[in-house]
Amino acid sequence: MHDMLQFARGPLFRLAFLVMALGLLRLVILALWGIGQMIYRARDHNNPYSKIVKTTLTWLIPIQRLHRIRPWLSYSSFLFHMGLIVTPIFLLDHIHLWRASIGISWPGIPKTAADALTLLVLAAGILLIGIRIFNPYTRRVSGFMDYFLVLLILFIFSTGFIASRPYNPIPYETSMLIHVLSADLILLLAPFTKIAHCVLFPLVRMTSELAWKFPPEAGKDAAIQVHGEVKPI
Repeated sequence: MHDMLQFARGPLFRLAFLVMALGLLRLVILALWGIGQMIYRARDHNNPYSKIVKTTLTWLIPIQRLHRIRPWLSYSSFLFHMGLIVTPIFLLDHIHLWRASIGISWPGIPKTAADALTLLVLAAGILLIGIRIFNPYTRRVSGFMDYFLVLLILFIFSTGFIASRPYNPIPYETSMLIHVLSADLILLLAPFTKIAHCVLFPLVRMTSELAWKFPPEAGKDAAIQVHGEVKPI
């Protein structure tokens, strides 16, 4: 069991991280290339870039928008994502793993703060699952992966939370092996699932603000497609 845990924490973790990093980098490059192409075709030299960047940043931290539409879903999603980003990156045990694997480290958060964020993720995630199940509109637009990914994240956080607790009925190394393997799995899935929105979301917002413009002569071309070529009288 010890050797399997070391393998999951070492070579398998490095492979999963490499797949995630290269996969997300590919998606970012493709998105930036697409934005550049759309800007070139739109030929609009008066784009308000500072306003577009400001609007994109407000969507990344949407505090003032959370209460406007479906506040329960908005607040749950925001808290879920906040804990999901902060906890894995700044948990001290994870930082030790990063230092052992790739030789870099950074300041972490106290264990009590990590525990509080973990419980916040679990509560918000359960609420998100409940909203997807019981809200008719949200249920109609939810697919299998929408449930699976949230449940997988809840599983990772819950196994990490109880692994070192005295009331954990499973041996520590077994609990940690399950926790690390499921975490490696979600790293591998990141570039191929909706988890990719962790890097694509700001680019999608910039695309909608920046690149959705009709090219010159688009109105005339559309009229010709609908009504045909207008012959001079």
